[in-house]
Parts: sequence; C-alpha cells; structure tokens
Amino acid sequence: MPRLRLRCDRRCLRALAAQALLLAAVAGVLAWLAGNAGAKLAQQGIASGFGFLGKEAAFAISEHPIAYSPADSYARALTVGVLNTLKVALPALLFATVLGTLAGIAQLGRNWLAARLARGYVEAVRNVPLLLQLFFWYGLLTELLPLPRQAWSPLPGVFLSRRGLMLPAPAGEGWGTLLAAAALGLAAALALRAAYGRVRRGGGALAALLLAPPLAAWLATAGTRAWSVPALQGFNYVGGTTLSPEFAALLLGLTLYAGSYIAEIVRAGILAVPRGQVEAGLALGLSRAQVLRLIVLPQALRAIVPPLASQYLSLVKNSSLAVAIGYPDVVSISNTAINQTGQAVEGIAIIMAAYLSVSLAVAALMNLYNRRVALRGATR
Repeated sequence: MPRLRLRCDRRCLRALAAQALLLAAVAGVLAWLAGNAGAKLAQQGIASGFGFLGKEAAFAISEHPIAYSPADSYARALTVGVLNTLKVALPALLFATVLGTLAGIAQLGRNWLAARLARGYVEAVRNVPLLLQLFFWYGLLTELLPLPRQAWSPLPGVFLSRRGLMLPAPAGEGWGTLLAAAALGLAAALALRAAYGRVRRGGGALAALLLAPPLAAWLATAGTRAWSVPALQGFNYVGGTTLSPEFAALLLGLTLYAGSYIAEIVRAGILAVPRGQVEAGLALGLSRAQVLRLIVLPQALRAIVPPLASQYLSLVKNSSLAVAIGYPDVVSISNTAINQTGQAVEGIAIIMAAYLSVSLAVAALMNLYNRRVALRGATR
C-alpha cells in the first residue's frame, strides 16, 4: 500500500509539474506576443492601452437605450453597443424558444397541414445562410413598406412604415413604481416556492404575493401614469417608441433562424420519450394535450436542454451580424472606435470580452436549469 501510494504521489507530482510547465510556456508566449505587438505599435506611432475609453467619442448612435450624445466618452458609446446587443438578443432568445417549441410539437402533431407547414418552415429556413436572411428582411422592411405619410395602422396608435414600427410607450413616473412592485411580488413568490417547494394547498398565498404588490402600486399611481402615442409631424412620427427597420430585421432573422434549429431539438427530445409513456397516459384517461404537458415534455426536457443551450449561445454570437444591416451593436460601435483611434487590438479585445461575458452568463443559467431538470444523481 505505501508503495502504491508513493507511486500515485509521484504520478500526481509529475502531472502537476507538466501542467505548470505548459502554463508557464503559454504565459510566456502570450507575454512575448503582447510585448512584440506593443513595440510594433509604438514604432508606427499608434498608442496602446485602454486610455482612449475616457476620450470623447465624437460620433452619433442612431439607437441608444440610455442617454448618449457625441460628446460622451468611448466607454459610454461601447456600453450603448453592449446594451443594443442585449436588447435584440434577449427577445430573440424568448421568441425563438416559443416559435421553435410550437414548430417542433406541430411536426409531430396529428394535424396534417400544421405538420407540413412546420416542416416546410424548418427545412426552408435552416438551409439558407442567416446573413442572406437578414439582407432579405431588411430589404423587405425598407423597400416594400410605405412612406411615413402613408403608414399602415393595423391598430389604434400603431403605425408601420419604412421608418420602422411606431408603438405607444408608457410615460410618467408611475410606470417605474408599478414595474418595481411587480418585480417585488415575483421575487417574493419565487422565494416562497423555493422555501416550501411546490405549494399545493397554499397556492392562494403565492397568488396573493404575486398580485398584491402590483395591484397596490396600480391603485397608488393611478394619476401618474400616461401613454405617449406616436403622431405624424412633418415627414416623421414623434412620440411613443420606434422599432427601427434594422432592429426589426435583425430580431426577425435571428428568431426565425434559431427557431428552426430549436424546432428540431424539441422534436428529437419528444421522440426520445418512450412511446409507452404516451400510451400509459392515454390509458389513464388523459387527453393528448395533458399527456404532452404532464408526461412527455417534462421527460423530453432532459434531452432538450443541453443542445438548446448550445443553440442559445449560437444565437447570441450570430447577433454580431447586425453590423451588416447597420444596427449599432457592440461590433458596429467598436469598429467605429477602431477607425477613429487606430487601436484595433483593444477594440477586438472589447468585442471578445463582451460576447464572452454574455455567453458565459447564458451557459451558466442553462447549466443551472439543466441540473434542475436532470435525473437525480445523473449530474454528479
């Protein structure tokens, strides 16, 4: 036993030494590359480092979720780019999940027309490059839609033209209070459920926690809430909020493209559930919808979540194609900063750090959810 333990210790020491040498070699190569790049940039009179982030950006950004002007710094401009990336990527994740789930279920449904339409959508969209789809949707939205004076109005206060989709927007301080109260109620309900598990008899307590804070805020802020409705003034609309053609084309393209892959993931996950589970549910008197909701999907999630996480990461990274249609995401704004400052290494590093951070956050959340739906002991 002592000899065996000694051999194990020696093997471990050799393995640790080899790993340490490899790490030192990699660090040395990276240090040499950084020093060489800095020297070459200095020879060409190009500054290095991230000091430029505090300088004035001196360029406008068409869409900015936070206040921004050309007098602001490059750091704020890049922050706007990251927020614009999140503004399109997060809704696309949600819409693609809903669309892909419905299309995946429809392919296996008993309705012949719905199954064929879902299959046609999946095959058509998956086999066309995303970049071409973005060009198609952008051209469709900017060329075939009417001018602002002849804008379509499918609903009161909603207008669709080449300038984008104009929608009513909340105005007034009361909406912020209402949103905070709704978030508080949701957090309290989730905390109660996490503390006591699935509440069967106490479902009313969850409903009360979820609805009481926003209802109280709704009554308390009745006089401070209003709606800003878009109205035509001159050649454009003012008021409300506008979804630009670039944003709409990118959101539509990402949703349809990712949704087609998610549909196949969902279909494969459902087919992975043994047929006997479905027959057992039907034998118990459950309807097909109940069998799908209560038996099939909970088991299919174990096969769906891992590839779904990969698809989510692909969607986030594919949002970088926004630069092709002029949407001011982090890639587009970083390119502008690189052109003005000449600091390409730092600009590319910022882009990489932004997408790496978002991708790691998405992967971490999906890993947590995967552990939640996995069989006990399967992830240990």
